[in-house]
Amino acid sequence: MIAETGHYALVLALALAILQSVLPLWGARVRDAALMGLAGPLAVAQLAFVALAFAALTHAYVTSDFSVLNVVENSHSAKPLIYKFTGVWGNHEGSLLLWVLILVLFGALVAIFGRNLPQRLKADVLAIQATISVAFLLFVLITSNPFSRVAPAPIEGQDLNPLLQDPGLAIHPPLLYVGYVGFSMAFSFAVAALIEGKIDAAWARWVRPWTLVAWIFLTLGIAMGSYWAYYELGWGGFWFWDPVENASLMPWLSGTALLHCAAVMEKREALKVWTILLALLTFALSLLGTFLVRSGVLTSVHAFAVDPARGVAILIILTVFVGGSLALYAARAPVLKQGGIFAPVSREGALVLNNIFLTAATVAVFVGTLYPLALEALTGEKISVGPPFFNATFGPIMLPLMLVMPFGPLLAWKRGDVGRAARGLVWALGAAIVVTCVVAGFVRGGPTLAPIGIGIGLFAICGAFAEIVERTKLLRAPFADTRARARGLPTSSWGAALAHAGLGVTLIGVVSATAWSSEQVVALKPGEQTRVGRYDVMFDGTEEKRGPNYRAVVAHLTVIEDGAPVAVVEPSRRLYTARKMDIAESGIATFGLSQLYAATAEARGDGATGLRLTYKPLVLLIWLGAVVMGIGGVLSLADRRLRVGAPRKAPRPAPALQPAE
Repeated sequence: MIAETGHYALVLALALAILQSVLPLWGARVRDAALMGLAGPLAVAQLAFVALAFAALTHAYVTSDFSVLNVVENSHSAKPLIYKFTGVWGNHEGSLLLWVLILVLFGALVAIFGRNLPQRLKADVLAIQATISVAFLLFVLITSNPFSRVAPAPIEGQDLNPLLQDPGLAIHPPLLYVGYVGFSMAFSFAVAALIEGKIDAAWARWVRPWTLVAWIFLTLGIAMGSYWAYYELGWGGFWFWDPVENASLMPWLSGTALLHCAAVMEKREALKVWTILLALLTFALSLLGTFLVRSGVLTSVHAFAVDPARGVAILIILTVFVGGSLALYAARAPVLKQGGIFAPVSREGALVLNNIFLTAATVAVFVGTLYPLALEALTGEKISVGPPFFNATFGPIMLPLMLVMPFGPLLAWKRGDVGRAARGLVWALGAAIVVTCVVAGFVRGGPTLAPIGIGIGLFAICGAFAEIVERTKLLRAPFADTRARARGLPTSSWGAALAHAGLGVTLIGVVSATAWSSEQVVALKPGEQTRVGRYDVMFDGTEEKRGPNYRAVVAHLTVIEDGAPVAVVEPSRRLYTARKMDIAESGIATFGLSQLYAATAEARGDGATGLRLTYKPLVLLIWLGAVVMGIGGVLSLADRRLRVGAPRKAPRPAPALQPAE
C-alpha cells in the first residue's frame, strides 16, 4: 500500500499544480486578491504531496520491496544501507522524482519567504513555476512511474550500477539537481516580468538570491562530480569534456553571467533585456542537460539508459517552455526600457565584457557538445569532438577573462578610470610576475607556458581582494581604522572576492595537475618497485577480500620517499556478483595538496599485476577552488540586501519634545 500511496500522492500533486498554474495567473489578470492568494498554499501543499511520494519510494528501497519494479532493477538486499538511500536517485525514475521534489521545494520557498514580493508578481511567478511542475509530473506519471509493480515479485533485485555505489553519489546528484532546478526560479521570475511588462531594480534584487542559491549548488555539484569521476572511474582525470559534463558546465557559465547582469540591473537598472534573456537561456540549458541525460542519444556513465520515447517527451517539454518563453520575449522585449546609460570604461562596462567572455565560452561548449549529435542526426556521419577542440576554444576564452576580472570591482559605476584601477592592481601583478619567474626557474619539464598559467591564477587571486584592500586602506591607515572599515564592508563584497579568488585557485590546480603530472603504466610482481614523480612505489602483493555484495582483489603498495615509507595505497578490482560487473577502485595517497593515484588492471598469468600510477601535484586545488567559490556565494547570500523578504529598517523616530517647564 505504501507504493500506491506514493503514486496517488503524485496524482494529487499534479491536480494541485494544475490549479496553481491557472487560478493565481487568472487572479492576477482580473486583480482578484483571493485567487492570487491561493498561490502560496497550493505551492506548499504540492510540496507536501511530492515529499510524501519521495518518502514512499525511499521506504521501498530501504525495505527492499521487490514488488516495485524500480527497486528490482536498481537495488539488492545485500547492498549497504547508504546505497539503498542513494539508489533512490541512481536511476531514471527516482532521479526524476528528486528533480520534481526540488522544483516544488523552490516554489514553496518563494511562497513562504517571498512576503515582500508584490502580490501580482508573486502570483505570476508561482503560476509559471507550477506549469513546469505540471509538465514534469505528467512525464513522471505517464512515462516514468517509479511505483510500477511487478508480479510475481522476484526474491532478489538486480543491484545498482557498481559505479554508482559510492558516497559521491549521495552528494553529487542532489547538489547538481538543486543547481539545475534552482534556475527555474530565475526563469519563472523572467516570464512573470515579461507578462507584467515591468522590469526594474527591485525585480533584480528579488531574483538574485534564488539565482545565487542555484549557482552555489551547481558549482559544488560540478566539483563533486568531477572528484567522483577522478577517483571512481579509474582513469585519474578530473574533466573529460564528456557531453553530460558539458551539459552541467553550460548553465553554470550562463548562470554566472546572469548573476553579474543582475548586479548591474540592481545598481544601475541597465542591461534589462539582456538579463531577462540570460534568465530564460540558463534554464533552457538546464533542461537541455536533462534531455541529454535521459534521451538515450548519449552513451556515458553519467547518462541514464532509457528508451528514445522518453527523450522525445522531454524534447517536447524543452521545446514548449523554451520556445514559448522566447516567443514571449520577442513580443515584449521591444517595449521594455533599456535602463541606465554608462560609459564603456566603467564597472557596468567591465561586467558587459565579462558577459561577452562567458557567453562566448558557453557557445564554444554548446557547439562542441551538440554539433556531433546534430551531424549524426542529419547525415548519419559520426564524428568525435574531444579535449583538443575544447582546449583550443574554451581555454583561450577563459584566460583573458581571468586577466580582466580583477579590474571590474576597482572601476566606478557609470564612468571609471582604468589608470586608477591598474594602480590598485600593481602589487597583484608584481606578485604574479615574481611567482611566474620562480616557477619557470625552478620547476623542470612541462609546457613552456605553464608558469604563465600559474601567474594568471595568482593574479586573479590577489586581484580579487584588491577592492577590499582599497576600501579598507590596508597599510595606508592605522590598523584600528582598517579593521573598522573591514567590519563595515557588506558580506557580499567578501563573497565576491572569495568567488573570484576561487576561480584562480582552480586554475592553478588545473595547470599544475596537467603540466607537471607524472605517470607510469607498469606490470609488477611482489617485491618489485617503480618510481613516479618524487616517490618510489613498491608492490607488496595482493589479497582477496569480500564485501557485502562484491568480491575484491586488493593490491598493497608502499609509497617510499628518501628510503622511508610514507604511505600505503590499496587499489583494488571488485566483482559485483549480482550484475557480474568488474570495476577498478583507485587508491589515493595525499601529500598536502598533491596526490599519488593508483589503479590496477587484471592480473596477468606470470604473477605480475598491471598498475597505473600517477603523481598529480597540487591537484586538490581544483576542487578546493570550487569550495572557495561556494563559500563566497554563501557569504554573498548572507548579505541582508540580497535576502528575499528582508524587511527594510524603519527610520528611528525622533525623540518627542519635552514641554517647557
